[in-house]
Amino acid sequence: MSAAATRRVWTLAWPIILSNITVPLLGLVDTAVVGHLPESRFLAGVTLGATLFGFLYWGFGFLRMGTTGLTSQAAGREDDTAVRNLLGQSLLLAALIGALLIVLSQPLTTLGLWLLDGSHEATTLAREYAGIRFLSAPAVLANYAILGWFLGQQNSRVTLTIMVATNSVNIVLDLVFVVGLGMTSNGVAWATVIADYTALGLGLWLVRRQLRTLGGHFLGERLWRPAAYTELFQVNSQLFLRTLGLLFAMAFFTARGASQGDVILAANAVLLQFIMLTSYGLDGFAHAAEALTGRAIGRGDGAAFRDAVGGAMRFSLLTTVAAMLAFALGGHVLIALLTDLPAVRETAATYLPWMVVMPVLAVWSYLFDGVFIGATATREMRNSILVGLAVYLPSWWLATGPLALGNHGLWLAFTLFTLARSATLVAYYRHYRRTRWGLPLDQRRTAAR
Repeated sequence: MSAAATRRVWTLAWPIILSNITVPLLGLVDTAVVGHLPESRFLAGVTLGATLFGFLYWGFGFLRMGTTGLTSQAAGREDDTAVRNLLGQSLLLAALIGALLIVLSQPLTTLGLWLLDGSHEATTLAREYAGIRFLSAPAVLANYAILGWFLGQQNSRVTLTIMVATNSVNIVLDLVFVVGLGMTSNGVAWATVIADYTALGLGLWLVRRQLRTLGGHFLGERLWRPAAYTELFQVNSQLFLRTLGLLFAMAFFTARGASQGDVILAANAVLLQFIMLTSYGLDGFAHAAEALTGRAIGRGDGAAFRDAVGGAMRFSLLTTVAAMLAFALGGHVLIALLTDLPAVRETAATYLPWMVVMPVLAVWSYLFDGVFIGATATREMRNSILVGLAVYLPSWWLATGPLALGNHGLWLAFTLFTLARSATLVAYYRHYRRTRWGLPLDQRRTAAR
């Protein structure tokens, strides 16, 4: 693996890692602003609403991932016309889905808040919050497409630029609307909507600049004929199913924890933040792998593919070791920073060992998700989730039922889900590395037949 390849991975990864760090900062400001209002129901309403949209928009993350994989391969082929048309197709698809979400906002809000099962007062405020937030659905989804398009061209600094701008506008408007104008949870919602459209405006301006550097041209038949979307739909549909499975796994974990009482629920929520912290670094290297492996496959360059995977793997493993050491040596300190409730601290500490082993099991799913997105091998990503669920649910039943392990049984099942998912992706990678991705382009086509 060349030093140049290692530098390229880092160059792509660090802006994504920094942009990830801005996300919890915004959450802290939202909580601090609303948390200082005279009644707790406002904070509860924002929490319910934000949770609803977090899950909803996460489900459409395929617009970012699918666009990245296809764009990186088109860039590797030096097909600027395809790069242009993938942007147009992804933006049109984002606009269509966003408009559909606005039309269906009422039933989606009712269903989502029923599943979240908050108090009557919090649910009423969350409904108002959701009615405002749905207005930004087209902007949010279009931003996914724009970020994926830039990342596919190995321009991750755009991600940092847009995320910093978005969250800065959001934070300032939070303060203006809530502190300055005396608004409540509705002020937080309007701040987010305006920030989302600000990000879209910035993103489109950056897109316009990038298009000036590209050759090729937009093809009307690629934008308006449904048949031209076949490849995009095939890739995105598998990513959508994969994401639904992952959402189910997380929701099931939360629900089973909640059934054991508020202390267990809170302790599990604290420990899940450990996984989130690890993901800030691993996501950056996975995104770098998406762009680099996609371009290598587009060029039919097996050596570049190996270098990209090797560089991303090196940084991912270093991040994993750092996370394991941090959790083993400083886990109790981190728990104390996240909660000052003695019962929750004590309970979280009981299950802390699961967090120490989790990074080394999860790292492979992060890394190879990136590789498989770049290769547009999304059916295999979907299959890894299905295999994981096939292990997860019976393991939970056995561990919490006949074996009566309680919350340890729930964490065991979730750990086995992660292990099964990672193992499936590793097995697919080892097979395709020999038959598809390590060969020159003409030989790979022969092998695929």
